[in-house]
This record gives sequence, structure tokens and C-alpha cells, in this order.
Amino acid sequence: MAEASTVRRLRIERGEDRVTATLDRPETRNAIDQTMIDELHALCAELEEDPRILILIGSGGIFASGADIAQLRDRRAQDARAGINTTAFRRIRALPMPVIAAVDGYALGGGAELAYAADIRIGTPGTRIGNPETGLGIIAAAGATWRLPQIVGEARAAELLLTGRQLSATEALAWGLLSSLHEPDDLLAAAHAIADRIAANDPLATRHTKTALLAPPDRHPEIELELQAELFESTEKHRRMTAFLERRSRR
Repeated sequence: MAEASTVRRLRIERGEDRVTATLDRPETRNAIDQTMIDELHALCAELEEDPRILILIGSGGIFASGADIAQLRDRRAQDARAGINTTAFRRIRALPMPVIAAVDGYALGGGAELAYAADIRIGTPGTRIGNPETGLGIIAAAGATWRLPQIVGEARAAELLLTGRQLSATEALAWGLLSSLHEPDDLLAAAHAIADRIAANDPLATRHTKTALLAPPDRHPEIELELQAELFESTEKHRRMTAFLERRSRR
């Protein structure tokens, strides 16, 4: 049985192998403010200590409409250099276990960048995703300029970031920004189904796969060989392969 708790900006449900965090500022369309960032840091600290799959979803049919403009307007150069959102999103990206973003409705600006930090993104037919920052006199500085080209390619990333237009769900799916679409009422269940498949695998192999995926190009293939060497010595690898061979022999 999962343990449920409520915090000011995030509603968190904790399970044995996963945590579901719901962005919950319906009065601002789940705009990301400093308090939400602080709570994301606290959640990351928990998941760094006790690694579990993380599912991110928004309340009220909206993922996150962006950073809180009322706060953003008053920030100055020193705030930009502090990387308020960037630091939290990088921490989410680096979590030991996979992160799934379940994106319904708007994921704009900082909301889009939070989604980009996830390992897997799924959406609904009503998903709208984009980065309108240049229209507000700033740039997308919380990960979009380097994560988006990795996801959709340089040309498409440039178009999205320089025009500020929003992608529809079908466009986002075609571009590879979303991996699947689901009806809104089925979105969270679809995220849990992905988490179920991940959780059925060896947690250490999953963590090592994420480590290899996030490694810079100059560390390949050496990093895979070292991670594989550790797994080759694990008792779980021996147990799982023995079980596989026994199942095959009974067919």
C-alpha cells in the first residue's frame, strides 16, 4: 500500500518502487515558482538516497504552464547566474532511476524544460509543448538549448526555440518529443504501466543503463564495459539468467 502525503506545491505518493509527484498549483496552471523548485530539490534528495522510479504529472489537465512570470519578472542577473530552475532540472535528469513525465495540456517554457529532463515523456491528444521565452525577452535557459537538440535534432530544436511556437500532440509524437499518446483519464495509468515494466527488471541494471545513456560521447564504450563488468559479477544476473534457462527448458 502506497503512503500518500501532501505538500504545498507537490502532491507526492510514495510506493515501494516508485514515487508519483503531481504539480499542484491549479490557480496558476501549475506555474513553477521558487517553492515548487525547493520541493523538487527535497524530492530529489529523497530519491538520491532511496532510488525509485519518478513519475511527474500535473493537476487539472495541465502539466506546467511555465515558470511563475510574477517571480521571473523581478529576477535580476544574479538570479540568472544562480540557475534556479536549471539546477533542479539537472538534478532530476541525474536521478539514479528513470523519470517519466506524463504530459497533459500545456507544457510551456519551464514546464517544457522540466519535461525535457525526464527520460520518458508520454502525452495526451491535448498536449501542447513549446518554449515561448524569446517572446518574453529571455531565453530558454533551464535545459532546452542543449536537451532539445538531443531529443528532436538541431534543426527542429532551433525552429521551436527561435519561433516560440507550440507543438501539438501529434507533432510532438512525430518529432519524438513524446513516445506515446493516451486519453487524459488513462495517462497516469499508462505512466504506471511503463513504471511496471521498468520495475520488473533488475534495479542495478536499470541504474547502470541510465548511467550509460547520460554519459558524454567520449566515455563510450569504456563506460559500458565497466558497468557490464560489475553486472557480470552480480548474483542477480546469475539468478535471472538461470531462471530464464529453466523456463526455456520447460517449453
